[in-house]
Amino acid sequence: MRLSIYRVALAILMTAGLAVPAAAQAPADDPDLDPNNSQPDFYVATMPTNLRLPKGKLAFRLTHRFLRPLGDGDFGDLAARAFGFDSGAQIGADLKFGLFRGGQVGFYRTSDRTIQFSAQYDAVSQKNAPLGVGVAVNVDGTDNFSDEYSPGAALILSRELGDHGAVYVQPAFVSNTNIGVTPSDEDYTVLAGLGARLRARKNTYLFFEASPRLAGYKQGVTLISFGFEQRAGGHLFQLNFSNGFGTTLAQVARGGTSHDDWYLGFNLSRKFF
Repeated sequence: MRLSIYRVALAILMTAGLAVPAAAQAPADDPDLDPNNSQPDFYVATMPTNLRLPKGKLAFRLTHRFLRPLGDGDFGDLAARAFGFDSGAQIGADLKFGLFRGGQVGFYRTSDRTIQFSAQYDAVSQKNAPLGVGVAVNVDGTDNFSDEYSPGAALILSRELGDHGAVYVQPAFVSNTNIGVTPSDEDYTVLAGLGARLRARKNTYLFFEASPRLAGYKQGVTLISFGFEQRAGGHLFQLNFSNGFGTTLAQVARGGTSHDDWYLGFNLSRKFF
């Protein structure tokens, strides 16, 4: 049922993206419309990048994390359940809109009924400086944004490697990360996201990211993701392996499940420009 809902949502969003009024479109000579071979997507796996969404344009992302560890059972068990595809999953749907040049807003909902509202401003383009600099603020709320609000902010520093990829550092602060799972006197988390995306072939990329916690509340282990992705026009398909299934900033701050448990997942993104 959940898969059907998200498939319908994707079809509706694709139709809506084709119907954005001409008055809201970015100018034809807007450099933000040009493909960026080093930053082909607005996220690494969970970390935002400094890729700009052109003014008046839409971008959609579907996230999918299977909930059964790949190491649960022997190889025969793994093959019998189609390498994790038979297990349940945490799914998310994310929609972004380019509000103005360098600025974007987003709405993201996961199937555990967490909703995240976000805003991002890419203040410095690497075209004019040694580093790209962006600022992201967001707040997520559990139970369809009716309980346990966790606001956060992140500084996004990026360095493009010519046309060969990019590296990222993302210091972040998230409040209300302890939502009653584990007793603790600290109710915030400071973390430092580290990520890299390398272009292996024309449209094929390898990526890695990790989000170690530096201070404050800790529940799970440092969340790590890696994998590869393939670009095809405005689409990007990512196959990822993670030691957890958090995808909002607050969920990432709470960490992964275990150093020994790895989960299969994927992201599918679409740019409507």
